[in-house]
Amino acid sequence: MPQAIEVQCLKLHSGPKGTVALVYGTWFSPAPIMSLRSLLLVLTATTPVVRLSDSCTKDCCSTMSVNERTFICVKPDGVQRNLVGKIIARFEERGYKLIALKMMSASKAHLEVHYQELKDKPFFPHLIEYMSSGPVVAMVWQGLDVVKQGRSMLGATNPLASAPGTIRGDYCIQTGRNICHGSDSVESAQREIAHWFKPEEINDYDSPFIKTWVYE
Repeated sequence: MPQAIEVQCLKLHSGPKGTVALVYGTWFSPAPIMSLRSLLLVLTATTPVVRLSDSCTKDCCSTMSVNERTFICVKPDGVQRNLVGKIIARFEERGYKLIALKMMSASKAHLEVHYQELKDKPFFPHLIEYMSSGPVVAMVWQGLDVVKQGRSMLGATNPLASAPGTIRGDYCIQTGRNICHGSDSVESAQREIAHWFKPEEINDYDSPFIKTWVYE
């Protein structure tokens, strides 16, 4: 059975076409998880692989990773309190690119799918009532490490545990009125974006300003 040769670069990238593994100087085939090398084999056995032709330069890896996307939603209380513009400004000022946005009144059925992982929690009915009580603003943001950084910018789920300078730390007090939602992982972001937006609603456009003055 073919074995993997030395791994020069392994980078998982989540983009419009799903998750791919970027590698250089290696070739993968299924193997038992007995070492780091075989772990990489199993990982990529179910993950599309893009093999870089010469080397994994900083420019190449940077170009791929800046396409990461996250789902951010301003909840009904954030809309009612006129905080939509301030929340958008936080992400724009950080250097992230807004590629989809819409205001909508989400149905309970739609919200139940979005929050399906919480359906067994005692607060689930109240959460659905709250989220369906008024319009929300759904957004997709794109940029380097945007899922993790977006969560950091929002702050803790409990606003009282959020540091000053975060969105929740600055604008809210109670968990049940924490004004915004952000994807907690790349996988969640992919699922949530697909749930809230049609492919044609995503605007994958070029921004020379961001490309030149946000990234090296």
